Amino acid sequence: MADTITIIDDRTGKKVTVPITGGVFSSSALRDLDPNLFMYDPAYLSTASCASSITYLDGDAGILRYRGYPIEQLAKNSTFLEVAYLLINGQLPTASELKTWQFDVTHHTMIHENMRKRFVDGFHYDAHPMGMFISAIAALGTFYEDAKDIFEKESFDKQILRLVAKVPTIAAMCYRFSQGLPFVSPNNSLSYGENFLNMMFRIGDDYKVNPVLARAMDVLFILHADHEQNCGTTTMRVVSSANSDPYTATAAAAAALYGPLHGGANEAVVRMLSEIGDVSNVPAFIEEVKTGHGRLMGFGHRVYKNFDPRATIIKNTAYEVFAVTGMNPLLEVALELERVALSDDYFVSRKLYPNVDFYSGLIYEALGFPVDMFTVLFAIPRTVGWLAHMQELLADKEQKISRPRQWYTGLGEREYIAIAKR
Repeated sequence: MADTITIIDDRTGKKVTVPITGGVFSSSALRDLDPNLFMYDPAYLSTASCASSITYLDGDAGILRYRGYPIEQLAKNSTFLEVAYLLINGQLPTASELKTWQFDVTHHTMIHENMRKRFVDGFHYDAHPMGMFISAIAALGTFYEDAKDIFEKESFDKQILRLVAKVPTIAAMCYRFSQGLPFVSPNNSLSYGENFLNMMFRIGDDYKVNPVLARAMDVLFILHADHEQNCGTTTMRVVSSANSDPYTATAAAAAALYGPLHGGANEAVVRMLSEIGDVSNVPAFIEEVKTGHGRLMGFGHRVYKNFDPRATIIKNTAYEVFAVTGMNPLLEVALELERVALSDDYFVSRKLYPNVDFYSGLIYEALGFPVDMFTVLFAIPRTVGWLAHMQELLADKEQKISRPRQWYTGLGEREYIAIAKR
């Protein structure tokens, strides 16, 4: 017997029965009952706005998979570009496919000189790197006449390639500008992570990228590549539903990511740990949180209810990075905070466990990134996920331009009063 759900309209006695597939039933059930009936669902907590085969997430079980592959296996065995290919194409590449993909990405990393010399110079010297990044991504689309040919596969594939290749270059450009440093051109002999670190931090001819740190960047990029229908990805899909070009849609998604409730969480963790300052201050901080006078950042998640599988991976990566860079003094504070919180029923009963942001900020800081760059670092790999979702949406015949309904709670009709009589 198939799973079904029956909804009865108590006003009329009319009822409708519809199938449940994968825990989801169609909203057409409501329209069948009454075409003027809508469900009120703030923040889309119970609404599936799309069908997607990209990322599977089971928050209760702590499972995250890209195209069916567990995140643990990908973080251990893959490179970021291999995972990027997987997310966009649906399958892991063969050796020859990966070689071609890596070559194509590597040879599309340059950006137009007008972008470097004119566009960036228009920003104030202390402009936030993320604000610059968003603007630069939107502007990038104006350099390509075929940017809007989103239903021409060859053209759209070229836009995907350009964005995946150029976002690290743009990110590094924004950072170097904010530091008053000369730009460093991409190096085609380096891997994706090595090239990014080289563009970020190269000063002089003797700079060499440590392979452990390059691998850490790859792991961080893999963990942040996609995460189902979060705020930024939903924004990407909504803007893409209007058939906007991928540069405009990516800039919009990045703007959503810029919000402190979305992409700024790891920055907030570092600031919190800095404010705690010392292991001895952890108990007092915990009590402040429990009494409502402090906020525990980097714990809990909208979806994960028992543990974030990315947090375990990133914690191990942190130790590998610190073995090269030296121990981050905030790590001891973080470890003690984690220990105390996970042994306190106040936090356990509320299912507050460390998420991916709890340790990622410490790694970024150890690698030499300023706090203002943290959200930009998030946006680089997430661009791949956004593009995969845009590609999926454009091929989905059930999708139309996004247009949620509203529940109007304002006043009824009123007569206009001349200004002299108000």
